[in-house]
Amino acid sequence: MTENQDRALLTVTEMAKADALAVAAGIPGTALMEAAGAGVARAIQERWAPRPVVVLCGPGNNGGDGFVVARHLADAGWPVRLALSTASDAITSLRGDAITSLRGDAITSLRGDAAGAASRWHGPIESVATVLGDGTPLVVDALFGAGLSRPLEGPARAVIEAVAARRLPVVAVDVPSGVHGDTGQVLGAALRADLTVTFFRKKPGHLLLPGRSHCGTLRVIDIGIPATVLNEIKPATVENDPELWLAQFPWPRRDSHKFNRGHVLVVGGGRMTGAARLAARAALRVGAGLVTVACPTEAFAIYASTLTAVLVEPVVDAAGYAALLADPRRNAVLLGPGAGVTPALRRQVLTALAVRRSTVLDADALTVFAGAAEALFERLTPHCVLTPHDGEFARLFPAEATEAPTRADKLARARAAAVRSGAVVVVKGADTVIAAPDGRAAVNANAPPELATAGSGDVLAGLVVGLLAQGLPAFEAASAAVWLHGEAADGFGPGLIAEDLPDALPRVLTDLRTRARLIDGAPGPARR
Repeated sequence: MTENQDRALLTVTEMAKADALAVAAGIPGTALMEAAGAGVARAIQERWAPRPVVVLCGPGNNGGDGFVVARHLADAGWPVRLALSTASDAITSLRGDAITSLRGDAITSLRGDAAGAASRWHGPIESVATVLGDGTPLVVDALFGAGLSRPLEGPARAVIEAVAARRLPVVAVDVPSGVHGDTGQVLGAALRADLTVTFFRKKPGHLLLPGRSHCGTLRVIDIGIPATVLNEIKPATVENDPELWLAQFPWPRRDSHKFNRGHVLVVGGGRMTGAARLAARAALRVGAGLVTVACPTEAFAIYASTLTAVLVEPVVDAAGYAALLADPRRNAVLLGPGAGVTPALRRQVLTALAVRRSTVLDADALTVFAGAAEALFERLTPHCVLTPHDGEFARLFPAEATEAPTRADKLARARAAAVRSGAVVVVKGADTVIAAPDGRAAVNANAPPELATAGSGDVLAGLVVGLLAQGLPAFEAASAAVWLHGEAADGFGPGLIAEDLPDALPRVLTDLRTRARLIDGAPGPARR
């Protein structure tokens, strides 16, 4: 996924490799640390007026960054106190000159570039256990960063809890201490930052929940690592953004007509009819040329009287459903929304997969295979998309949802599910993850809380199947649909209900086409 380098998300291990490759290319580690600390100090000065600052430094390179931050702020005239966590036991009870006299002992506990950064700090080094007081309006968290791998406990956890109890504003260096850089999980306790400044590229933990809620405003700064290191790292995870799929987006052309823009078949239920209707309207809004809802005969009047541009076909039995699928122009199928968990639905899913249509399975079409997932997986193809929320995911992928190492890692869960099923898997939520069987994954971060409303998932499923019908590959179709879904909701704002989402889509598509430099349906330079 190196073609999307700007949106790459680097794991902790990959970021360490990026540092090492930069050093191997001739950039000293001390220069990287100096650039990192100086960049954090600039970000602080851009946001706050001068005020007393406490810089909390840990034993590793994150702490070394903190020493640089402290020096730059002090040189700019800010009142700065610095505490080193490795020195806390030795100097808790000391004050004044005694603290300064132990500078050497404190610094010798550091190694490498961090020790060098500490040696250039000429102020006192205090204990993290004593440095926090009522006169501390700003805290710089340079304790642990992204490399923390076990739950915080003891003095370190006590410091984090003390900062939280005082409701002090926090600037986190790289990642708020206590947040896992890869998974976003909180390891025992974690600081909630007002501002997080990270380096070179974001990490998954910046976007995955609950980590994202701990980061506050997130800034990524350049510290001199050349982007070419990504060619060797080959990151497989990205932040979802139009630049990943916009060049393939199926804009209508001058010679387009409804029959070459794809024909979606939505299988509707007989009782909860709203779900299929929402999905059908979304598929039509996102550009599918034709959309048909296949429904039980007893529900035909409901669908036919509430849908206008959407076709409605009453289906009496399995043979009638199979006849609809026999038309190859119906090239994409959505099953599940409002369908009911029944043997008939399971048969409908397997029939659709047998004719090898692009298929989206949502809601009941996933739950109906609980306990019999392999019967589904052996028929899925890379042209299929599964869109579970956490509950549906656990029913279909119980091992991935409950067992280590994937239980606490949403990215790993989604990837494992995609590999196991052979389909693209969209694990929904405020931090939706889209994963492909080939290992690619994208984390979406534009979804507002207003999407937590009944029917929004049905709209998303409709967007995915509408894009599949127009020929967008499954991973790109799912990624684009998730982003459009979030953008439409964010643009609408408070008061959103699911019915609003399809009607909010034209504005988003208009802005997107402008971004793609398309005018009157003609491809611009961005289109391949």
